[in-house]
Amino acid sequence: MNITLNNIGRRFNKEWIFRGINYQFEQGQRYAVLGPNGSGKSTLLSVLLGSLTPSEGELKYLNPQEINVESIYQHISFAAPYIDLIEEFTLQETIAFHFQFKEYTAGLNELQVLDLLGLEKSQDKALKHFSSGMKQRTKLVLACCTNSPILLLDEPTSNLDTQGVDWYLSLIEKFGEHKTIIIGSNQAHEYSFCKQRLMISDYK
Repeated sequence: MNITLNNIGRRFNKEWIFRGINYQFEQGQRYAVLGPNGSGKSTLLSVLLGSLTPSEGELKYLNPQEINVESIYQHISFAAPYIDLIEEFTLQETIAFHFQFKEYTAGLNELQVLDLLGLEKSQDKALKHFSSGMKQRTKLVLACCTNSPILLLDEPTSNLDTQGVDWYLSLIEKFGEHKTIIIGSNQAHEYSFCKQRLMISDYK
């Protein structure tokens, strides 16, 4: 799937977060959306997700036919530290609930996702008792193990220790092939595998 941005801009009140983005995200490529905190990376990802409407410009999804923005959620997986999980659910219930709405990547099932997480002993524990790192790993594995052509990740290693960062990079290597991957980040280790770079500050 390709995502084409034609003169995309987004503002809040009278302040433009970014303007004039003409860019194409191509199927199977890996992109880093870069910039300091508060520069608009997360806002751009929200526009790509369809959860925010551009203030100007046109956004197109082609797969190869054009996909309506209201349906794009079916083709995108997303993880970010600010996305809430249902705290009362156990880990096992969280995985089962997620995959009621999304398809597993071919060859995976619930037990294999649990194994990838390495949290089998916590499968019956409510997420409200999880550490921030355990929650972030759960969000990442749900996104990466979903059968979708586009994977969007915002600050993916937030709350992860060094071992967690290595685990994240391994997850991308295993399940990122053939996906269009877009990473919002200002940490080089999060996007080291991305050949394409979009600097948000170029569009102020």
